Amino acid sequence: MAGLFQCNKYFRGMLQLKVIADDMSDGWPSALFAHSRCSEPCKPGFRKAKLKGQPSCCYTCVLCADGEMSNITDAQSCTKCSKYERSNRGRTSCIPRDINYLSYDDHLGSTLSSISVTFSISCAVILGIFIKYRETPIVRANNRYLSCLLLISLMLCFLCTLLFIGRPTQICCLLRQVTFGIVFTISVSSVLAKTLTVIIAFNATKPGSKLKKYVGTQLAIILVIVCSSGEIIISIVWLVSNPPFPEADTLSDPDYIILLCNEGSGFFFFCIIGYIGTLALLSFIAAFLAKDFPDRFNEAKNITFSMLGFCSVWGAFVPAYLSSKGSRMVAVEIFAILSSSAGLLGCIFIPKCYIIFLRPELNTKANRII
Repeated sequence: MAGLFQCNKYFRGMLQLKVIADDMSDGWPSALFAHSRCSEPCKPGFRKAKLKGQPSCCYTCVLCADGEMSNITDAQSCTKCSKYERSNRGRTSCIPRDINYLSYDDHLGSTLSSISVTFSISCAVILGIFIKYRETPIVRANNRYLSCLLLISLMLCFLCTLLFIGRPTQICCLLRQVTFGIVFTISVSSVLAKTLTVIIAFNATKPGSKLKKYVGTQLAIILVIVCSSGEIIISIVWLVSNPPFPEADTLSDPDYIILLCNEGSGFFFFCIIGYIGTLALLSFIAAFLAKDFPDRFNEAKNITFSMLGFCSVWGAFVPAYLSSKGSRMVAVEIFAILSSSAGLLGCIFIPKCYIIFLRPELNTKANRII
């Protein structure tokens, strides 16, 4: 349209122009409103953002932020989705957020659970071997009762990882860390007791030694009970004062609701880890000091390697655990449990099984190996 226009007013973000003169045919009205805008309409999923120093009809379209949506044209603002929802790809609607936890249906969860069951069966098989050959020198010389206790506790260590897999529940959250802590403490205490048994047995052979009365299973069992009692006390205080509970984390990941076990108190969790680490360090030091004993006391060498691997795994666990989230955090702890338990099983018991089946000529009193 050609003619003379006068700015009248803004209406709904559009500039209204009043025709005060025109050169069109007489068939046109003498007064006509024409709409003018300098920006295209904002599509759903966007909101209008005013341009500074420009008329209100001049704006830019801004994509709604993640977790927000708009489902109308020329939306003035975006609507925030609820904490259990996320925006779709086009930011035009809110959709339910996916649930994230370490499931048996996941490849990672199924793999870890299979490894756990396999190692627990291995412990049961080795336990059966030790029971069958309990009267042979290789088994008797290693404090067979303590060896059986260590195998049972290792089997429980492997099985306790199954509490970490699956949808978190109240009972699983309460049991998984304290169960892991107690059975692992029994395992490491048994290793410490075996190491001290080696040291006492070696020194008891010296003339005039007063350590002969301590040689036997009684001292070792008492040591395991005392060391395990400390972990049990920590666990009871934790469960009474600030127990773990299941929680839905909606803040860590915008796309997922992470189901996890809130440990209640990070202090008690790291107290459990620290207590086990202290026992492992003592076992390593004692085994290292005893590693140069004569060959018939050379179980200390195997314990040294197992404790070195144990301490390395759990030393790397702490930063890896703190830097992980969701199912990966759980997987990191399961991996630490499995690898450290497998190290104990492999270093301490596999050499003995090798002698029992492949080198039976060494399984004699004349070639006794501890």
